[in-house]
Order: sequence, then structure tokens, then C-alpha cells
Amino acid sequence: MPNYRVKNSSAKEIARANISRNTKKNGGFFSTFKFMLMLLCACTLAGVASLELYLSSLPPINNLERFKPNIVTKIYSYDDEIIKTFTAYTFEKIELKDIPDNLKKALIATEDKNFYRHHGYDLGGIVRSSVQNVIAGHAVQGASTITQQLARVLFLNNERTFDRKLKELFIAARIEKTISKDKILEMYMNNVYLGAGAYGVEGASQIYFNKHLKDCDLAELALIAGLPQAPSVYNPFNNMELAVKRRNQVLNRMYKMRYITRDEYNKAKDEKIKLASVPQYYITNKAPYFCDYVMKELERLGFDEAEITQGGYKIVTTLDSKAQNAANESIIKNLRNWGLNGDNNQAAVFSFNHTDGRILVYSGGKNYEKSQYDRVTQAVRPPGSSFKPIVYAAALERGISPNDMIEDSPFTIGKWSPHNYGNKYRGKIPVYTALMVSSNVCAARMIKEVGIRSVIQVARVLGIETPLEYDYTIALGSNGVKLFEFTRAYGAFANGGYIVQPYSVVRVETSRGKVVYQAPKPKISHQLSMNTAAEMTAMLKTVISNGTGRAASIGKPAAGKTGTTDDNKDAYFMGYTPDIVTGVWVGNDDNTVMNKSIQGGTVPALIWKDVMAVATEPYGKTDFNYPEIQLKPFSAGDNVKVIGDEEEREQQDSGQETREQSALTPDDVAKRVEELKKQTHNVENEQPVQLPAVTKPAPTQVQKVEPPKPAPVPIPMAVPENLH
Repeated sequence: MPNYRVKNSSAKEIARANISRNTKKNGGFFSTFKFMLMLLCACTLAGVASLELYLSSLPPINNLERFKPNIVTKIYSYDDEIIKTFTAYTFEKIELKDIPDNLKKALIATEDKNFYRHHGYDLGGIVRSSVQNVIAGHAVQGASTITQQLARVLFLNNERTFDRKLKELFIAARIEKTISKDKILEMYMNNVYLGAGAYGVEGASQIYFNKHLKDCDLAELALIAGLPQAPSVYNPFNNMELAVKRRNQVLNRMYKMRYITRDEYNKAKDEKIKLASVPQYYITNKAPYFCDYVMKELERLGFDEAEITQGGYKIVTTLDSKAQNAANESIIKNLRNWGLNGDNNQAAVFSFNHTDGRILVYSGGKNYEKSQYDRVTQAVRPPGSSFKPIVYAAALERGISPNDMIEDSPFTIGKWSPHNYGNKYRGKIPVYTALMVSSNVCAARMIKEVGIRSVIQVARVLGIETPLEYDYTIALGSNGVKLFEFTRAYGAFANGGYIVQPYSVVRVETSRGKVVYQAPKPKISHQLSMNTAAEMTAMLKTVISNGTGRAASIGKPAAGKTGTTDDNKDAYFMGYTPDIVTGVWVGNDDNTVMNKSIQGGTVPALIWKDVMAVATEPYGKTDFNYPEIQLKPFSAGDNVKVIGDEEEREQQDSGQETREQSALTPDDVAKRVEELKKQTHNVENEQPVQLPAVTKPAPTQVQKVEPPKPAPVPIPMAVPENLH
């Protein structure tokens, strides 16, 4: 027993010692971690305290109340013409006492809930937003107070740099020492950019609602309060849906902070926005649709609208101001001359240099004041026969020659029986002629020959991104496209099969001349063979010289294609020279029928001619740098492929059989059947013998007489086109 107690006692002591050592070991690790954490917190607090002390020691700013920001950002054309100037589009200065309380509350609730409690900056908010941004992996929260935003508006640019953020803090602290909180709020409300060219809340109320700020209701004030975060995004002229969503976020914030009641919140949230007409600010813009596109491109490059409008930049673009003016004037003139005077009657023009990608002309409609809808990049409209070159390009890629023959006669694919305009058919004609006269049945035969998939594939590689139906009717342009994409696709025919991505911004300079952005080399990809581009250009030249696009002739080498959809709802002219490609669309916004006289070869071709006559002037009359493509007259040689010939022969055989059968008497038929039975094997359960087709005799060979100097056969006159 004693020995057992000794051993048991020793075991307990050993266990206690082990526990003690482990406890000391673990306690040492956690103690070190705790110490390091406390040290980090202490350093952070010391840093914050030091920053707070430094900010509190900064001096005030002299003459701050009389300071006015210098807003002189300008957009230039490529030929150095000013096409837009961002200036303060404001009305008279408004004092804080005249600003509705609901707007003050809305801005504070949305932009800076602690405005009346901080000293111009919110270090706690900066820490919180930084943590949220790190967790999200990108910027999801900002931490700028209203005072910091005022500092940025008055003294700084909008660069997203740590250095600028520090300067913003320093200036905000000095502003708070210089003027009162109410004065800060007043200056902010009179200078903040709120989209549509409006600087200040009074200017915004008159631009958006055509009324003074004091006359705006809660819903309208909430919309204005939601604009500073992203003026271009929440601008109701640009996107009503997002503007309403943002307004309702502001209202919800006001309700949660008990600035408004639930009934006020619900009533304002359900209110429909009634906008004023577009202000004169937009009318004075020389290329408004283009400038909207420039703004979007700048945003994709990392600039925001407030930065652009308040940064004092010089923005040099690709626009050709003379050609743009010609487009604006031609749209108005030609629509008026052809009786298209209503707001519903519209036209769009898009033009770019297909070798370097510079956008030269951009008109998204005829009147930006009445409609900001951009028909270059937003409208999806069927192109009619102007889609046929995509079909023929697929054929050329498959080895079909422009001089091969194709049957221009009625036929049926499945349940679809395409037919030509006026039911005019020409028999066997060269492929290039089929495109020149815009034969519908030939385009349908061609897509049957090469396959729908091949045509869609060519459209895709040429940059047409809108969905295309897997259907034979796309050969006649039944599927909608965007003018921007369609024009880009035609550019490949002009420059050896290369697709070039159009762009609008050449460079951005600060007020001191520092270049902060320079356009890189354009994105280029090779999608069609040089031979296909050369053959397609040779074919499309005939459309302007002798075909449906003769009204577009500019007296220099050019190629193009007309397009008119069913019932004349849409009309196109797509064409190019060795340097420039231009697309023109004419139609009604509500997709109703235009006058039957409006076709691709009329108004669109005339607008195209006016634009290209000016745009191509600097380039002279040089021809395409392609190998010579000979387009032969109407005489099929021995080695020429005839598309649809086999199908035609089958139809003729079937017709001959029917005629011969109808000429046989019942006795003749019985004799023929008996003769055929004798020739067959006597097999049990043999199926009844079918009467075979009567063998068609070989066609009589006609000797060809070649004249010493063969004269080219005249090309038949062009006919109006249509999709039926």
C-alpha cells in the first residue's frame, strides 16, 4: 500500500507539472498575440490622434466665400473645333434659407449623416469604408463628407489617388475653420455637379423639372439629392429607371432617419417623374449624340462624369466637324424633301476610318432636343437587302466566284417561297449581277448553298453581336442589327478583311497640358481573306455604278449596298471608300410603314452621298489597293458553277414527266407497267413497281461563235428592291 501511494503521488505531480508547462506555453503565445494587437491599436490610435491634431492646427482659407471654381473642360473635334464646353449651367445663387428643408435632409441623409457632428472629415467612416472595400475586393463604399466633396469641387481634381485624398482631408479641415456648417452646406449645394450640365441644386431643378427649387415636391427633391453620387448614371434624361431607383433609395434613407413619415415615403416613392423638355444646354452642343458616346467611352477608361466636367480638361476626339455638320444638315434636308417631317421619322449616320478606327461622324437622330435615344448603338432594326453581302461573303469564303452563275427564278425552301420585287426574274445570271440588282431569290439560293451556320459565323466574326435567328430568311435581312456593329462589319470589306474597333477619344489633357490619357493603337483582327474582300468590293462597286445604289455616287471609287425591309419600314445604305466606311439608316421610331417611295436607294443613299462627299475630301480619288477582279458579262463558260441549276433541272424533269404522263392514255399506262414488270425479278412480297420518270433527252448542243472582239453585254437596269 505505501508503495502504491508513492507511485500515485508521483504520477499526480508529473501530471500537474505537464499541465503547468502547457499552460505557460499557451499563455505565452496568446500573451504575445495580445500584446501585438494592443500595440497595433495603440499605434493606430496614436496615428489618428496625430492626424487629428495636425488637421486641427491648419489655418483657415482666406476669401473662401468669394471663391468660384474654374470649370472649363472642353471637348474638341479632331480638326480642333470646340464641339462642347462644360460650363456652370446654373441660375442665380440660392441662399440656404431658401432651400427646402427636405432637400437639406435628403442630402445629409444620403451623403453625410454626421455632417453637423464632425470637423470636416470622418476618420471612423474612412476606417469602416476601407474595411468594407478590402472585404469586397473593390470600392463599394466612399467616405467623403460633404465638406470633403466641397474641397474637391473648389480646389482639387477627381484623381483617385492617396495623395489627393490627403489633400482633401487637409482642405476640408481648413474649410471647417473658415466658415460655418450652414455656409458649407450652402456652398456645396450651389456648386455640386448634378448632371445634364447643371451645377447647383437650383440649376438642377430648372433643368430637370422646369421649376424653381422652392416649387419642387418631396419626390423631385429626393431625385436631385440622389444625383451627386453618379450624375451621368442617375440622370433621368439618360436612364429613367435608374433615376427612380436611386430616388427611392434616398427616400428610404430619409424614412429610416425619421426625416419623413411612412405616408410621405410611400406617396413620394410611387410618384411618377415628370421631366421638363431638354434644356438649351443640349441644343448648343454641336454633336450631342457623339458627345454622349465620348462620355461613355471616358467612363470605360476610368473617368467619371464629375471628374470630366469639373477637371478643366481638354478632350481631343476623333470627330470630323465638317463631315458631322454635313450629316446634321443632310438628315434634316433629305427627310424634309421626302415628306418625313414628324418626330417619329428618324435617321442615323455612323462613319469611321476603317484603317485606324477613328469615328468621324456620329448622328443618333435628327433632333437631340426631342429625343436622346441613340439609334446608332441602341436601335436594333432589320437591314433588309443590305445584309446580303454577308451571305455572299460566306459564299466567296467557300470558293464561289463572282462570275459563277446562279438561277434567278422562283423556288421554295421548306415552307418559304421567296420572290423578287415586282416578280421580275432573269434566269441564269452571274453571282455579282445577282447582288448588284439585289435579287431576293438569288440571296435565298445562296444561303441554301453555303448553309445558315456559315452565314451566321461570318456575321459574328465581322462583329455583328445581336442575336441572329437560325433561319433562311436572314439572307434577306429579316433579323435586326445595330448600325454601329453593321457599319463595323462593312469595314472588313474595305480593308482586306480586317476588323478595326472604332473609338472616339484621342487624348485627354489637364489644364496645364499634361496628357493623362493617350489612345493606344486600335484593336485589329483579320477575319476575311484578302481575296474575299477584293471580290466583295468589286461586286459592291457595281451596285453604285449600275445597280440599286446609283444615287450614292460621289464621283470616286466607292462600294456599297442598299437595303429596304418589308413594307418599307426600314431603309439602309451601307458603303465605303478606300479610307472611310459609312452606314445610314432611315425609319420610324415606332416601326410603322414609311412612304413606299422611301427605299435604300433614295433617302439613305442621298444622305450617304452628302456625308461622304465631305468626309472623303482629304483623301482624294485613290482606288482600292486590291488585285484586279474581272467581272465577266453574261456568258457561262464550261467550268463555271451554276448555283440552283441542279434544282432547276429537277423541277424541269418533274414538269416534263407530268406533261408526258398526262398525254398517255390508260391503255398506254397499262402497257408501260406490264413491260416494267417483265423486267423486274419475281420476288415474293415485292413492293409495287413505281412508274419512273421519263428520261429527259440530252439538250441540243449549240455551237458558239466567238466574235473577234467581243463587246460586253449591257448590265440590266436596276430595279427597286424589297423584302417579301
